[in-house]
Amino acid sequence: MHHALSLAERAGREGEVPVGAVLVRENKIIGEGWNRPIQCNDPSAHAEIQALRAAGDSIANYRLCDTTLYVTLEPCTMCAGAIIHARVKRVVFGAYDPKTGAAGSVFNVLNSMSYNHSVEIATGVLQPQCAALLTSFFRARRSRG
Repeated sequence: MHHALSLAERAGREGEVPVGAVLVRENKIIGEGWNRPIQCNDPSAHAEIQALRAAGDSIANYRLCDTTLYVTLEPCTMCAGAIIHARVKRVVFGAYDPKTGAAGSVFNVLNSMSYNHSVEIATGVLQPQCAALLTSFFRARRSRG
């Protein structure tokens, strides 16, 4: 999660919402990403999607079984859907997203009985640091008008 936080900080420096994600298999990073929708002109360029894409390229497979995704913010519904389709085993996130969270806060996509795959979830890992990064980013953005 510390590495995901450093990626989130990078996103913030680049003017993106500071979210970072790292995908791990057998204690090795196989994919990482940070929010880049503005830079890429791509609404799907969330940190989780970037990490899943990098991991798929890294292992030459779209199925990412037996992996853990560490992400600084609770995944949204788009990212949760991609996580399910990739067959990620476990998601560990820091800050809850009370507006669009899809791992239990607003929606529970990751453990919906409608899918043939459910994802283990661990929450609140480095939550104060993850939340503080987001809070300070949005506070600075609001102060600039």
